[in-house]
Amino acid sequence: MAGPLDLNADVRLSADGYSPPAAHAGNRIWQETNCYLDLWIELLHVLGDDPVPSFACALSTGFDGDVWTFVKPTQEDLRDLFGLEITEEIMWRPVLETVESGPSRGVLHTVEVDSWWLPDTEASDYRTSHTKSTIVPLRVDRQARAMTYVHNAGVFELSGDDFDGVFCLPPQSDWVLLPYVEQIRRVRPAAAVDPAVVARIARAHLDRRPVDNPVARLAAGVQDAARWLGGAGMETFHLWAFATLRQCGATGEVAADFSEYLAAHGFSAAGAAAEPLRRVAADAKAVQFKMARAAHGRAVDVSDLLGRTADDWARALTVLDGAVPRA
Repeated sequence: MAGPLDLNADVRLSADGYSPPAAHAGNRIWQETNCYLDLWIELLHVLGDDPVPSFACALSTGFDGDVWTFVKPTQEDLRDLFGLEITEEIMWRPVLETVESGPSRGVLHTVEVDSWWLPDTEASDYRTSHTKSTIVPLRVDRQARAMTYVHNAGVFELSGDDFDGVFCLPPQSDWVLLPYVEQIRRVRPAAAVDPAVVARIARAHLDRRPVDNPVARLAAGVQDAARWLGGAGMETFHLWAFATLRQCGATGEVAADFSEYLAAHGFSAAGAAAEPLRRVAADAKAVQFKMARAAHGRAVDVSDLLGRTADDWARALTVLDGAVPRA
């Protein structure tokens, strides 16, 4: 009987000269999506896998009248595509000890941490605001008080006080609320992704997508926001824009990547969805810029842009629905 698989042995990481995957390249319309999808884009790349098949999850997203779906690959998708099983870790000891146990168990961990201590967020949260985010520690050195970790659009290092802060060393009180931690375990040897499996997963997401056009629903929400954003302040605008237009735009861009992947792996008709989906990404950013002016109290008209974006989304999803076969 084969022994347990060591996921840590799969990590392909050079301390110097790390290059992110194409989905996080500098020429992207949206270089970052959300903390969880970005984490998996980078982690799959570090493990030697192409993250694009995991973007099938973009095809079932929607808008509920308040927020766009927080796009994330499902646990089932990650297992079927890459042989990776993600389960919640039962936390019975401190976070640092749990993470340190990973190599002997052949697992990696996702850990919710405070961005206050993450130097890669220097332009936003680092030492300025307490915001929850998720990382994957790759290498931890307690003696040196240093860690290499995956976060957002890259692989980074922290040390010293940041190390202590992330792991609550020493504890701030006798009682510490343990964060949500997942273990990532390989359940089958790494292998090339099967295009037939990708198509099956894409079909499942297409079949559970919203019955109406979520971008049209978002457009109505944006038009409504134009009436109240002017008195809400810029902090509220940025929170609102992240939950709506940024998520819609980023979804369009990764869905375009996925369409091109399908086209290159036997489902050529899917390629026609890429162009309208990239317009969704670009137009969502254009609308966001205009709505920033609305947040400053200026009158803006985004109706034409929003209408075109909704039409492009509908056109692209119709193309994909026809390109991906049913069982």
